[in-house]
Amino acid sequence: MTHSFTISRRDALLWGAACTLGVGSSAWAQGKYPEQTVRLIVALPPGGSVDMIARTLADRLKLSLGQAWIVDNRAGGSGQIGMPLVARAGPDGYTLAVSPASFLTTNKSIFKSLPYDPLTDFAPVSRLVNQPMVLVVSDKQKYPNVAALIAAARAAPGTLSYASSGDGSPQHLAGLLFETRTQTKLLHVPYRGGALAINDTLGGTVQAMFAVMPEALPHVRAGKLHALGVMSRTRASTMPQVPTMAEAGVADLNLSAWMALLAPAKTPRSIIEQLNRAVVAAFDTELRTRLADLGIEVATSTPEELQSLIAQELKLHAELVKAAGLVPQ
Repeated sequence: MTHSFTISRRDALLWGAACTLGVGSSAWAQGKYPEQTVRLIVALPPGGSVDMIARTLADRLKLSLGQAWIVDNRAGGSGQIGMPLVARAGPDGYTLAVSPASFLTTNKSIFKSLPYDPLTDFAPVSRLVNQPMVLVVSDKQKYPNVAALIAAARAAPGTLSYASSGDGSPQHLAGLLFETRTQTKLLHVPYRGGALAINDTLGGTVQAMFAVMPEALPHVRAGKLHALGVMSRTRASTMPQVPTMAEAGVADLNLSAWMALLAPAKTPRSIIEQLNRAVVAAFDTELRTRLADLGIEVATSTPEELQSLIAQELKLHAELVKAAGLVPQ
């Protein structure tokens, strides 16, 4: 399963502009690292949001730390091709991963075995960005708000459908969490990728979608989709008129599709700390503004905060997958 979506030409140009913005070359004293090309592994195809974040980061780190920073796309197997390359790489800081949350959290529960361990095979560097989740529908008259959708779901259990980019995807997990919190039963319709899922939501083939903000935002702005609630503690700056799920009457319903930078386990602490400082500096005010326009929130962290987040969400996602009765593949 590949949990990504296609970036429009307009958004790609915004990304390109963001990438070319300068970063102060002497933000901090640099050690000997890096002394050669650094490879950022992305276990997804080019063109999606993770790939774009990786390329933005590579350009920024090249300016601030020196040397060449290249993005190496190793797609396939829901991360099971690219992620092991980083897990087995030498712990020297020259092979890193830019990963979506699902490869570090959900995969452990939906696959019988993984060729990497999310908790022990990597040294977390920093979370990079959040992509908030938002519940959208195409029929605004039938589902004007979250309460109306819940009422419809309870009136006919298992018939109100929602789209996702595949089993175990962020959209799927958001639907499972919604079912758990609202005591409803929905009909999950998985697709091969977010683009197909959003298209059938637009066309009314499915009634709803718990979408990643960047994939829904253009259609909400165009009036083609109606946003009912965002799955975050605060309202999204790109959709200030849309209530949070708590404001809409559903408590404790927060989920985002985040991305992170990781190194192989046992990478020296000095390199991890240098990378962390460089990442935080890379996401300056100008870049934050440009990403926010795409519905992406900068959410850098300490290595310890990222490690804790992975552990917490591994547990949460395992509970959701078990409650849904999904059988590991």
